[in-house]
Amino acid sequence: MTIETGVMICGHGSRDTDAIAEFDALARALRARLTDYAVESGYLEFARPVIRDGLEALKAKGVSRILAVPGMLFAAGHVKNDLPWEINAFAAENPTLDVRYGRELAIDPKLLAAARARIEEAEAAAGPAVARKDTLLLVVGRGTNDPDANANIAKVARMLWEGMGFGWAEIAFSGVAFPLVDQALVRVTMLGFKRIVVFPYFLFTGILVKRIYDQADAAAAAHPEVAIVKAPYLNDHPLVIDSFVERIGEILAGQAQMNCQLCKYREQVIGYEAAVGAVQAGHHHHVRGIGTDADHHHHDHEHGHHHDHGHHHHHD
Repeated sequence: MTIETGVMICGHGSRDTDAIAEFDALARALRARLTDYAVESGYLEFARPVIRDGLEALKAKGVSRILAVPGMLFAAGHVKNDLPWEINAFAAENPTLDVRYGRELAIDPKLLAAARARIEEAEAAAGPAVARKDTLLLVVGRGTNDPDANANIAKVARMLWEGMGFGWAEIAFSGVAFPLVDQALVRVTMLGFKRIVVFPYFLFTGILVKRIYDQADAAAAAHPEVAIVKAPYLNDHPLVIDSFVERIGEILAGQAQMNCQLCKYREQVIGYEAAVGAVQAGHHHHVRGIGTDADHHHHDHEHGHHHDHGHHHHHD
């Protein structure tokens, strides 16, 4: 009996081998949950298998339908352009397959609950109790050149601030968008809170998360009067797995709408008028499947070699 439906979990990819190991662990957890489906995973950048390999593997298993789910939190350039480009190219070459594309994880009650759990873990491990009203929450996002994706970090911070009763919350970004983490830490350490919780709203570790934690450590050393606490990122929290399963259900129910209301490619969002109607093209040909740090032994940070070329969009 062939399995009718395949699920393709589309990862960002990283040179960081720890990040790839975590994504692979998430894929294994999903495979265990989705016993009625053939499940494959692949990456847009650096690591193998690439997206196309996973799609071909599902095709080889004889599925008649493929549900492609972005393994990403926000719809910036990767979810809006690169992945549809990969998926559409494959679908066009395989007209007999029913290939459908789901939406990103986005801001979701389950992910917010997972975020709360990670922050609570950090508070519990941080030693003597500090009241929430005396605590500032700093939510750190990846940072993209898409204001809609960046605005999601502000929304996450607000939901956690109100939902958990912090005295204050601020946001920062690991790159591309402002304020950057070190700039934000300079500001928030001056606000007079006893404790600052630094929470990376990321799915997996990687060069960026490691750098965020290093910056938190540096701020802690510079400000012994403030307790700076590092909260774990989301990773494979059971509620994250639940969110993926929910996205797959949405595709099957025909509800997979991507958030394009504020998408700069559709409408004239303030400051991005020129992007309306821009071609949705993939821009990762040069790094697709080229390997991770396990293959090469270079230590530059994620996408390091793009920085001087104005390709800041590679951070999405």
